[in-house]
Amino acid sequence: MKTFKHIISSDNLPYEKVGKNEPVCIADEVPFDIPDSWEWVRLGNIGDWGSGATPSRTNSAYYNGDIPWLKTGDLTDGYIYEIPECITRLALKETSVRLNPAKSVLIAMYGATIGKLGILTFPATTNQACCACLPYNGIYNEFLFYFLMAQKKAFIKQGEGGAQPNISKEKIVATLMPVPPLPEQQRIVEKLKELEPYINDYNKAYEKIEKLNTDFPDLLKKSILQEAVQGKLVPQDPTDKPASVLIEQIRKEKEQLIKDKKIKKDKNESYIFRRDNSHYEKIGKEERCIDDEIPFDIPDSWEWTRLGTILEKLTDGTHSTPIYVEHGIPFLSVKDISQGNISFKNTKYITKEEHMELYKRCDPKMGDILLTKVGTTGIPVIVDTDKEFSLFVSVAQLRFKHKFINPEYLKYLILSPLVQVQCRENTKGVGNKNWVMRDIANTLIVIPPFDEQKRIVEKVKQILPEVNHLK
Repeated sequence: MKTFKHIISSDNLPYEKVGKNEPVCIADEVPFDIPDSWEWVRLGNIGDWGSGATPSRTNSAYYNGDIPWLKTGDLTDGYIYEIPECITRLALKETSVRLNPAKSVLIAMYGATIGKLGILTFPATTNQACCACLPYNGIYNEFLFYFLMAQKKAFIKQGEGGAQPNISKEKIVATLMPVPPLPEQQRIVEKLKELEPYINDYNKAYEKIEKLNTDFPDLLKKSILQEAVQGKLVPQDPTDKPASVLIEQIRKEKEQLIKDKKIKKDKNESYIFRRDNSHYEKIGKEERCIDDEIPFDIPDSWEWTRLGTILEKLTDGTHSTPIYVEHGIPFLSVKDISQGNISFKNTKYITKEEHMELYKRCDPKMGDILLTKVGTTGIPVIVDTDKEFSLFVSVAQLRFKHKFINPEYLKYLILSPLVQVQCRENTKGVGNKNWVMRDIANTLIVIPPFDEQKRIVEKVKQILPEVNHLK
């Protein structure tokens, strides 16, 4: 075993002597006290360290040999019994790859695998992303393995290099390590192995708690919105005009708009009603029980209906890619509203003439709701600007009478699990998945009395900022 006199103690403080230089106090580097029988040592002095190399792939004579060649992905955080790739003895002779003996401890230095470990059960070479150490006599390789495992977070923190961070061998070998006597190293390892199942169980429990902590604000937000659309967030007021009256008024106004030829008649107009303690839906002359679609009970003053029923207009943006210009009228797609608000920061532009042509069919105005329907689906945004813009097919336009439907209530309703579950179930396709207009219109929703809609909005706006502070 090599001696560790390069780090000495004086006046109960640790000093380090390098070569013929005077000893230097390293008390600020030593993280904790150790027993008198232990010693602090740099990792570079407890074994023979070396990194590997990758033989040229253009030379076929270097590969498919009988010498195992390990990459960081082959590390298992345990003993290594199998390595899928091998190089030839010619590669070992002509390149800078290093043959590491069995019992060597390996550690990954690059990318997402920084700090990943392994112990060789046979001689093997490695690529340059892996560092290997064969401990000197007096250092138990499994003790070194567990010490390096404990340093993983510190090594990751020291990683440099942006997208593919790395920690150099020099940083690893400069790390201070507390070294007990060899028999104590072995006793420590045995105890760690005894405790390892409990440690693993703790890690799993800790990861679950961490995930729960991360997910909790979003889960709480969903729970609040679900309570809101079930009529449980604010109390009902018996003096409120029931939602059935609202829906009937919406129907009458839509009928007048149809007569005035301002909108077209919906051939699949839905009418949901209650009869014999069940829910029925009538479309045209057909009538059917929809109890299996109703997910929960609602207050008596509320009503189930389809999203298309409450809308005066439901359309989407142009299905053809327009000609873009450097300046002009903003042309919005999903990316411009996917953060929950309208952003003109990175939008594209089209000419005034093309905009006016598109605007004949899809004309978003203040108070309308935009709804993402291709790619990232189900995000509602209230139009809060008088600025004119056009839409691509990936965004739908929802228009409704604000005297019957509170825009913010409808936004929260769409964000609630009631609608989001239907959105996920009905978003179909491969690649850029699509929530088609027919399914958007067919979405089952709940409508409270108008005054209760306002109370729900006030309550949600009061609570959600507190939830956001939990993130």
